Amino acid sequence: MTREELEHIVRASADITDQYEFVVVGSQSILGALPAAPDVFRASREADIYPLQRPDLSDAIDGAIGEGSQFHETYGYYAQGVGPETAVLPDDWMSRVHRVQGPGTEGKVAYCLDFADLMLSKAVAGREKDRVFCMAMFSHRLVALHDVLALVPRMSTLDRDEQLRLRRTLARWAAGTSSEG
Repeated sequence: MTREELEHIVRASADITDQYEFVVVGSQSILGALPAAPDVFRASREADIYPLQRPDLSDAIDGAIGEGSQFHETYGYYAQGVGPETAVLPDDWMSRVHRVQGPGTEGKVAYCLDFADLMLSKAVAGREKDRVFCMAMFSHRLVALHDVLALVPRMSTLDRDEQLRLRRTLARWAAGTSSEG
């Protein structure tokens, strides 16, 4: 996905929901801070998105421009309407988002996760594709291990043992890359 494609999804989501502000979580939120992200970060053809003030409208996004929709068939990319609970994040994540707004969004706003918050949410999800994505973030020096680890205590939805496992996972992934190991 490209930044322009993400902006198109924001415009379309706004048309569908009559909302102004959206949150983008998942891998394509990287395009908020890094519009010309390397290919390794843009492999996904979907953007996980929800309206900030009305997350209950996510199903409408999913139905209109989601996987298998006419939008998807026409453009080759799509939105997945998700909710705030989709990404496990530090409590203060919203203070670090990257705002995407301009002609490409027709003035609508998309809040994209900061690199460290994105890494944490992907590490918690823990799928193989998330591991690969996080290790690429370390390799491309988008995050430093100590910065990411400093946010773990702010993840109040994780208990102490879960936080410890998360720290160990992140340290192992960082050690497996040339930039941190």
